[in-house]
Amino acid sequence: MSARATRVLIVSREAAGSRLDRFLAVALDVSRSEAQRWIAAGHVTVEGVLRGASGHVREGERVACDPVTPATTTALPEDGVEFAVLYVDDDVIVVNKPAGIVVHPARGHATGTLVNGLLALGLFRGQDAADERPGIVHRLDKGTSGVMVVARTPESREKLKVQFQAHTIERAYRALVVGEATDATHDTLYGRHPRDRMRFTTRVRAGKRAVTHVRVLDRLPGATHVECTLQTGRTHQIRVHLAESGTPVLGDPVYGKPPKDAHLRAVGERLGHQALHARVLGFLHPTTGRLVRFEAEPPADFGDAMRALIDPQAV
Repeated sequence: MSARATRVLIVSREAAGSRLDRFLAVALDVSRSEAQRWIAAGHVTVEGVLRGASGHVREGERVACDPVTPATTTALPEDGVEFAVLYVDDDVIVVNKPAGIVVHPARGHATGTLVNGLLALGLFRGQDAADERPGIVHRLDKGTSGVMVVARTPESREKLKVQFQAHTIERAYRALVVGEATDATHDTLYGRHPRDRMRFTTRVRAGKRAVTHVRVLDRLPGATHVECTLQTGRTHQIRVHLAESGTPVLGDPVYGKPPKDAHLRAVGERLGHQALHARVLGFLHPTTGRLVRFEAEPPADFGDAMRALIDPQAV
């Protein structure tokens, strides 16, 4: 990334009291995430001193910023990435992501991602298509299916990010779990696992708050069909809360273990991924401000797993 010329801004009376990232976003007409990236990289000072994105600016302060060229994606448009488009307008795209598809390119997944497929649809314009992760405001794990929203413009992306950060998004999931789950609310601290940095856990002394509401839908032989609604949205949150309460998601390769019961084990192996599906997504439309809500029923393999749990001959 190459740096541009240093910009020096004087905080006006009207802007006094703003967060630093918000002040930069308004003053330089960039997204807050871009301003946050500059701040995190040490390219922003206030009166010659580094200050965090959440720090507030005061009238008359000098804010110096060395903007850096936005990171761009290396992803290429790719036909053949299969997912359903549930809705599209000038601001957002809502998709139903199948299990097995990674959301954006990362180490080990350079192609075949949702981003590759979205680029092939040609729904992004100009710089939006070149962004490091075009339109992505949230993710579903590779093995999780369900409803996702993708922003078509930087303005929509920032407004959606605010809603996700404020935990005002409606999100409901369906899961098949091993064992007898109960109606419960899991309200815990949450952070990275101290010994395995690729995993998360509630067993931390300090961390962010994570809240998951679990409701039993059906009791199955050796398993339970549950609905989980998110009050917060931490990485792997549902999988961790269910696993650490003694009822891991069936087929979860990270937080679960192969069930001792041979039939349960066979159903999980046949499924090939965690039995978790994002069924409902509701949010305020970034332009109209109206509440919009999208649903997608669990995919066929989820239903097959449910039937196999009831009828061992179905495996």
